[in-house]
Amino acid sequence: MKEIGMEEQKGIFKRTELLLGEKLMNKISSAKIILFGVGGVGSWCAESLVRSGVKYLTIVDSDKVCETNINRQLMATTKTVGQRKVDVLKARLIEINSEAEIKTIAGIYSEETSDSFKLDTYDYIIDAIDSLKHKVHLIQTATRTKAKLYSSMGAALKMDPTRIKVAEFWKVKGCPLAAALRRKMKQGERPSKKFMCVYSDEVLENKGLKYENDESKSSELLKQDNPSVKAQTNGTLVHITAIFGFTLAGLIIQHICKE
Repeated sequence: MKEIGMEEQKGIFKRTELLLGEKLMNKISSAKIILFGVGGVGSWCAESLVRSGVKYLTIVDSDKVCETNINRQLMATTKTVGQRKVDVLKARLIEINSEAEIKTIAGIYSEETSDSFKLDTYDYIIDAIDSLKHKVHLIQTATRTKAKLYSSMGAALKMDPTRIKVAEFWKVKGCPLAAALRRKMKQGERPSKKFMCVYSDEVLENKGLKYENDESKSSELLKQDNPSVKAQTNGTLVHITAIFGFTLAGLIIQHICKE
């Protein structure tokens, strides 16, 4: 890979700096961000952050690229099937900005592993994970830190990009995942502070047949959350997951610029 010089590296962000100015670009480049889940939503979020000038980014995901990821995940191609998602995504992000410091963690966030992520050391935490159980714990833990949390609600079973919205967690309406999260939190610990979510109130039905060999991450995580419930793999479209991811990144850039 060709290394770029300092002047050329600075030129990458000329159009961004033209809009925001040097002072805000420096703030963006110094922000420390951790992103949990680099699938259909998280992969596009990571791309947007790095293209916007974020330099310090930690990406967390234990999964490998599979064939059924190709329709919606940034780094998933016929050539990357079988490779670890965080490794493939890091390689792409470094090609965008060789000065970026991308840390990869090929692991799962859970109650047992939560301390290892040192959430207190980050300015921003992004939740783009599938597991209901782990998502609840991440939200509870992240909202106890000084970091700003942004969370993705369910992006499957949706087609209309105009119905994608942003709202505070307790004000999200029409999203089954948000409703499930709230039910669990009302039974236990509630978030320590408010946080914004990206969601859509559109809920479509699957029209195609589920492939018997579809071993998607979402299905496995749903089984872990509630083994008595048969997991269902839901259809997803790239323009929806990408908008979710871009919106999460946009919320962070917007917050940095307003600080």
